[in-house]
Amino acid sequence: MGSGQSREDVELSDSDDYKEEEEDDDDDEEEYEDADKELKPHSISTTAKSTGTSSAIDDVDAKLKALKLKYGSSSSSPSPSQTPNSKNAVKLYLHIGGNTPRAKWIVSEKFTFYVFLKTANVDGHNDDDEEEDDDEGHNANSSGGRRWVLKVGAKVRALVSTEMQLKMFGEQRRVDFVNKGVWALKFPSGEQYRNFVTEFQDCLFENVYGLQATDENKVKIYGKEFIGWLKPEVADDSIWENADIDFEKSPSSSVRTKQDLIEEFEEAANGGVQSLTLGALDNSFLVNDSGVQVYRNLSHGIHGKGVSLKFGAGHSPNIGRSTPKKGLLVKAETNMLLMSPLKEGKPHTTGLEQLDIETGKIVTEWKFEKDGTDITMRDITNDTKGSQLDPSESTFLGLDDNRLCQWDMRDRRGMVQNISGSADNSMVLNWAQGHQFSRGTNFQCFATTGDGSIVVGSIDGKIRLYSKTSMRQAKTAFPGLGSPITHVDVTYDGKWILGTTDSYLILICTLFTDKDGNTKTGFSGRMGNRIPAPRLLKLTPLDSHLAGTDNTFHGGHFSWVTESGKQERHLVATVGKFSVIWDFHRVKNSSHDCYRNQQGLKSCYCYKIVLKDESIVESRFMHDKFAVSDSPEAPLVVATPMKVSSISLSGKR
Repeated sequence: MGSGQSREDVELSDSDDYKEEEEDDDDDEEEYEDADKELKPHSISTTAKSTGTSSAIDDVDAKLKALKLKYGSSSSSPSPSQTPNSKNAVKLYLHIGGNTPRAKWIVSEKFTFYVFLKTANVDGHNDDDEEEDDDEGHNANSSGGRRWVLKVGAKVRALVSTEMQLKMFGEQRRVDFVNKGVWALKFPSGEQYRNFVTEFQDCLFENVYGLQATDENKVKIYGKEFIGWLKPEVADDSIWENADIDFEKSPSSSVRTKQDLIEEFEEAANGGVQSLTLGALDNSFLVNDSGVQVYRNLSHGIHGKGVSLKFGAGHSPNIGRSTPKKGLLVKAETNMLLMSPLKEGKPHTTGLEQLDIETGKIVTEWKFEKDGTDITMRDITNDTKGSQLDPSESTFLGLDDNRLCQWDMRDRRGMVQNISGSADNSMVLNWAQGHQFSRGTNFQCFATTGDGSIVVGSIDGKIRLYSKTSMRQAKTAFPGLGSPITHVDVTYDGKWILGTTDSYLILICTLFTDKDGNTKTGFSGRMGNRIPAPRLLKLTPLDSHLAGTDNTFHGGHFSWVTESGKQERHLVATVGKFSVIWDFHRVKNSSHDCYRNQQGLKSCYCYKIVLKDESIVESRFMHDKFAVSDSPEAPLVVATPMKVSSISLSGKR
């Protein structure tokens, strides 16, 4: 466990002068050969020795010609030139040693060039890039289409994408990124650094949307209302600042800048953990291959009660369904709805099992049906943030690729349905309200606020806001940044949305001022043309690399409150073996160090990491009522396939 501020962030100490002593070159070359054995980047060649800028240019130019490297024409490439020259000269570094005390940056190439190349030969297996012809109208994302890659000398060839985890250091004229290792580029001047960042962002836009990064195309993708997303430097950040002032006035918002992560409990979880279901009352639950494990909620975490509810008790799950992947607490947390996908790897299901937690039996099997036809759902959630605590609540929400609806466990006469016969006699859920959209919405995930407003994330990156009174038309639709939204969460008051993508989290403020001067959220009306730019939460390139092969984000959550006037204080997400924690107050603070000298959308890298020895299934904060006096937050529960741990965020003593 530790902080995300690693040694990769220190300023590169090697001289910026490209005319370094030849004996220093020998040392760097020998050191880099050791690094080759450890990281083995593709296409590694021996670093060229240089006695001066002129000879270095000749040497690198000869290398580039030998590779038949093609420089895009001015009509199709955002690169500033067609031939290598000092405008795209860089110094290339490689990070070795991981996060150990031996970690350091070494010089890979003292003097080389970068180029953005549009090609179908993305991985570089075909050496002849000359075969690729530029075609402005070609969609870069179509099958067999050409995409932009970043090529640095002979050692780096990376598809321009968010997976590179590019991090900018404006004051150092430097960018870091991941490509089969962690690399850094150092630029001779601030202008060259800024030109590179602009080119990278333009190439990224074209790779994502298949359109050149012109102002016209950006407006076409985002819309005029989202000018702050197009040009973050001119965005109005006053909403963020005003919201943060309100946060500071809240009596429950004491923020401690120095916090320890203390592991309170860790115990075996009987293996095969599929999901974590936290309760706000007495118990929490782990759903695994054989049943539901019951845990007791304590002020410092959850602790096993030694009780296991087996799926074989009472009615068994429907034939053909796989192990349940999700449990949803209902009826004051006395019952749980178990969602079992029809096929492994696919979330869709045609029904649910209702588990009575007190008896340990599956008492009802439900089918999803509309107008007499069986339909599927990909996700379910409670009507509101706190409705699982209501003993009389009989409805819940459902989501499918093109459906958003509310299901009622009562029949149309208002009677609660039950089942006492064979499992074959599944009961039919009543479609209470909702809408079936035309194909193309591609819904992926959803969440609800304290008053029942709904936020929905889609595969195209869009995030839609629906009021609690209508599921037919979104009040606000955020365009997203092109990456699929795999999970979404929202604060109790509906002011903040957290979307999860594979490469980053996106934090969106929904507040706006209407024409009468009233402050509202995007759930209650259209936000107009002063929509603030979102902020991104990312891992540093080094941490992204260290997270392992399964280094994609999933399950981003706010801390959990179910009471008006209280404010969520932290955010958490899972990346491989990492559980990553951000301070919500710091992320919203526009003046904090992460945001200095950044181009484009502001990205926050201030976080703490909980490291486990296997990939994490889910990380969630317990309910706010379990926060104790010496901690700024309720305990964090981290579940892996084999273990469950409880982590306290404690103030420095």
